Amino acid sequence: MEPYLDVLHVDDDILILNKQPGILSVAGNRPGLEDCLVARAEERYPGIKLIHRLDKDTSGVFIMGRHHRAQRHLSRQFESRRTTKHYVARVEGHVEGDSGTIDLPLGTDPDQRPKQMVDHQDGRPAITHWQVMDREAYVTRLLLRPETGRSHQLRVHMCELGHPILGDNFYADDHVLAKADRLQLHALALTFRHPDGGTPMTYFARTPF
Repeated sequence: MEPYLDVLHVDDDILILNKQPGILSVAGNRPGLEDCLVARAEERYPGIKLIHRLDKDTSGVFIMGRHHRAQRHLSRQFESRRTTKHYVARVEGHVEGDSGTIDLPLGTDPDQRPKQMVDHQDGRPAITHWQVMDREAYVTRLLLRPETGRSHQLRVHMCELGHPILGDNFYADDHVLAKADRLQLHALALTFRHPDGGTPMTYFARTPF
């Protein structure tokens, strides 16, 4: 049976998927971690090229290039912050205010790899804009727009805001972890320019929680 892929769009240059939670973006470095989104895509679309990553437990819009030229074009957009990414997250507690920005540099926690932490001395710049979408009982639904793409950026920034993401098995305590059966973080939308001609494009993936 062909590995499952939820294809949102495909053409001669790009492949856009709705990544499911629980699958790696790329293969892990230990036996048993070979199944990943890149491997599944390669079976159906040979020559596929990686451009960015989503955490294993994050779902949503994921783009790949179908050849080197498309990969280079899109990678430059990510690196120069010319893409726009929107995520939906459900976080613990009621967030004060309706919107804000978190500007905290991040680096790898040397004692708990691959965890990340706020590092004002050696960390790389990390900026996240947030906006309240809805308030539930003891939970807030947020729309997140990261300017930067650091590893675990949204997860660490939400913890530093005092509102960890529900179901986060890395950064939330047991109480918050138990509030959801998966990480409540979803890549809702991605805006970029098509590598053939530069036409602005936006793709959405419905939030599953």
